[in-house]
Amino acid sequence: MLLYLLQQETSSTELRTECAVVLGSLAMGTENNVKSLLDCHIIPALLQGLLSPDLKFIEACLRCLRTIFISPVTPEDLLYTDATVISHLMALLSRSRYTQEYICQIFSHCCKLQHWHSCGFKSLPQPLLCANGPDHQTILFNHGAVQNIAHLLVSTSYKVRMQALKCFSVLAFENPQVSMTLVNVSVDGELLPQIFVKMLQRDKPIEMQLTSAKCLTSMCRAGAIRTDDSCIVLKTLPCLVRMCSKERLLEERVEGAETLAYLIETDVELQRIASITDHLIVMLADYFKYPSSVSAITDIKRLDHDLKHAHELRQAAFKLYASLGANDEDIRKKIIETENMMDRIVNGLSESSIKVRLAAVRCLHSLSRSVQQLRTSFQDHAVWKPLMKVLQNAPNEILVVASSTLCNLLLEFSPSKEPILESGAIELLCSLTQSENLALRVNGIWALMNMAFQAEQKIKSDILRGLSTEQLFQLLSDSDVNVLMKTLGLLRNLLSTRPHIDHIMSTHGKQIMQAVTLILEGEHNIEVKEQTLCILANIADGTTAKELIMTNDDILQKIKYYMSHSNAKLQLAAMFCISNLIWNEEEGSQERQDKLRDMGIVDILHKLSQSSDPNLCDKAKTALQQYLA
Repeated sequence: MLLYLLQQETSSTELRTECAVVLGSLAMGTENNVKSLLDCHIIPALLQGLLSPDLKFIEACLRCLRTIFISPVTPEDLLYTDATVISHLMALLSRSRYTQEYICQIFSHCCKLQHWHSCGFKSLPQPLLCANGPDHQTILFNHGAVQNIAHLLVSTSYKVRMQALKCFSVLAFENPQVSMTLVNVSVDGELLPQIFVKMLQRDKPIEMQLTSAKCLTSMCRAGAIRTDDSCIVLKTLPCLVRMCSKERLLEERVEGAETLAYLIETDVELQRIASITDHLIVMLADYFKYPSSVSAITDIKRLDHDLKHAHELRQAAFKLYASLGANDEDIRKKIIETENMMDRIVNGLSESSIKVRLAAVRCLHSLSRSVQQLRTSFQDHAVWKPLMKVLQNAPNEILVVASSTLCNLLLEFSPSKEPILESGAIELLCSLTQSENLALRVNGIWALMNMAFQAEQKIKSDILRGLSTEQLFQLLSDSDVNVLMKTLGLLRNLLSTRPHIDHIMSTHGKQIMQAVTLILEGEHNIEVKEQTLCILANIADGTTAKELIMTNDDILQKIKYYMSHSNAKLQLAAMFCISNLIWNEEEGSQERQDKLRDMGIVDILHKLSQSSDPNLCDKAKTALQQYLA
């Protein structure tokens, strides 16, 4: 009935305005209220109302639209179904401070490229794209959002300033195009970054400080402001650290930490500065102390509030610790020495909240880049146990980070390597190499490569058995060069030390030689071919394995071809093969030398001994000496 009256041109404007007000009040109720209104097609009706000449009616329609779009049950795309709507809203911005406030609020709630996140991972699926293609940020940008909203930052109304600021924080997020534009826009002779910095000052409301810090953070991450610019180092970063302090509300502490994690994520210098600002590392330890002990809480509402924010706080702290420790060894040490830190991470790995688990794994991954910590704290706390558990049945986004961490725990100096092997890691990693997800394939093969480095023969045989020849070929023909390089790295590590080389080549020789031929004939980059020739050089170092090369004329011709290649790296790798084949002290060296001489190898060696490249020249002379001895 209300909607019917709202849409009747014959109803008086007063009545239609009242209808919009009542509908707005209904929309403020439960989510079910909003769903019912959406089912009745309230949005097209209200958008139609915006065409009225009456300002009071337009404001009532906008207020109602604002309330509906703020609701999590409203799909943002409903704003973009008709191309004329956005330009009409831009035109209405100049009508009154209310139209300005509501329209900016609608835009910031309907601009979903990606949610605000930090530490390089997105907790949500890929952004929704509108029916016509470009994402929301681009549509608003192309309709002149920056120019139309910029002057609202100096409005006399606080609410308008605040909504305009929120709009920019959403528009600029992960968007270089918007960020680069914002840097050069000025209002009343002042550039936007300067306006944002003024809004960061301590005397401004917290909400304003936080939102302008987000704008500057987005502009910095998009490359529009340098990381060493004073507005970042002296203004934005200290403001965000302030937001992490005990004095702030829990929500503000969450947002402050997440934004700071995002700001410093890729910059070593900012990580160092943040780590020594206001005892941040110790301050974050407090994020794990919620909810406070129940006996101390008499207020049940407060307990409910604390519980609601407890996992968000832990997630934010883990994210910020992950960013802080991403590069610097001293910072990692400080983080790990913070009270109960390793226990907190271990607990985080088994939390029910997927977001907390993901952030805890991120944090662990960041700390696992430290050789020192892998040997000490990681071992003392048997971190590998909960990590292996996480790897059993986690969603892909967690698996990617957890398997990266496992790669580090499998490095040869890590004491966790043994127990991880005993807990069935080979099978798990071999299954990762079959994943549809590229990052998981890379990590699976990378971890196996680390595992095979200087390993005993049994482990190497288990890896080959677990992978199967079929899967090995699959990986060697993977379209991603990273997968290919790691697989070759694995083969190279498997084929090291003589008894191992001979053993593996006696069981898998035919297939490995096929794979090598395949790659040397394919269209691959220099690094791939070099790695493949190094595998051949390892095979040539075997006692019995050598014969697989010597009886394969095709491979010998390829080695000869690469000795005269234009790239010195490939020439050098091919020479290693030759040196290992002709080495004097070994049985059958005379026959091998004769066969290679007949192929013209000695002539090439003479030519290379005159090379201007000192490495090639030395290697060729050493090889020629084997013929003279």
